[in-house]
Amino acid sequence: MSALVQPRGLITARPGFGSILHAEWVKLRTVRSTWWTLFALLVVGAGLTALICALNAEWLASPEADESPGSFITFGMMLAPAAAVVLGVLAVTSEYASGMIRSSFAAVPSRTRVFAAKTVLLAVVLFVVGTATALLGYVGGNAFLDAEGIGLALEGDVLRSMFGSGLYLAGLGVAAVAVGFLVRHTAGAVTILLTVLFVLPTMVMLVPGETGQWINKLLPSNTGGPVAAPVMFNPNLLDPWVGFAVFLVEVAVVAALAGVTIRRRNA
Repeated sequence: MSALVQPRGLITARPGFGSILHAEWVKLRTVRSTWWTLFALLVVGAGLTALICALNAEWLASPEADESPGSFITFGMMLAPAAAVVLGVLAVTSEYASGMIRSSFAAVPSRTRVFAAKTVLLAVVLFVVGTATALLGYVGGNAFLDAEGIGLALEGDVLRSMFGSGLYLAGLGVAAVAVGFLVRHTAGAVTILLTVLFVLPTMVMLVPGETGQWINKLLPSNTGGPVAAPVMFNPNLLDPWVGFAVFLVEVAVVAALAGVTIRRRNA
C-alpha cells in the first residue's frame, strides 16, 4: 500500500515575522482608540509644554526666578507616559475582550512571536510619536522663551531629552504590552502601571533612610524618566543614561515574565 502524501497546496507556510508585524500594524491602526490615545499624547505632551512655557517665560527671565528654563521645556512629557501605558495595554487587552486573540494565536502558533511583534510595533510607534511630540513642545515652548531672551538651543541635554522622551515612552509601551498579557484586563493592567509610575514614587518617600532612597532610585519612573528631561529634578537619582540602562533591565524582566506566561497559559 502506497504512503499517503499531503498535497502541496494544503501545506500552510509559517508566517514570517514581517507578516506578523504587518498584521499587528493593521489591527493597531484600524482601532479608533489608537488614534485618540496618540492624539491625547500629542496634545498633552506638546500643548501643555507650550502652555507652561507661555505662562512662566516672563518669570523665568526675571531675577526672582529660581528655576531653569530647561525644567519647563519638556513639562508636558511628564504626563505623556499615561497615554503610552493606555495604548500598550489596549493593544493586548482589547483582543482578549473581543476574543480576537484566539484567532491571532491560531494563525501564529508561536505565541511569543505575536508578543514580540506587538512589543516591537508599540516601541517603534511610541518612539516616533514621543520624539515628535517632544520636539513640537520644544518648538512651541521655546518660542515664548526666545521672546524673553532665554531660549534654549537644540543641543546637549535639550537634544538628548527630545530623543530620550521617545525612548522612555517606547520602553513603557513594551512594559504595557507585557503587563497586558499578564493581566489580560484593561482596567487592571492600566491601574497597575499608573500606580507604579505615579503613586509609588510618592509612597516611597515615606520610607526612611537609605532604604527609601534606593527604592526611590530604582522605581521605573525614576530610572527611565530622567533621560527625557534636560534638567535633573532630583539630584539623588541615577544619571540619565545609567538610569535608563536600569530601566531597560526592568522592562526586560517584565517582558520575559510575560513571554513565559504566554507560552504556558491558555488564551
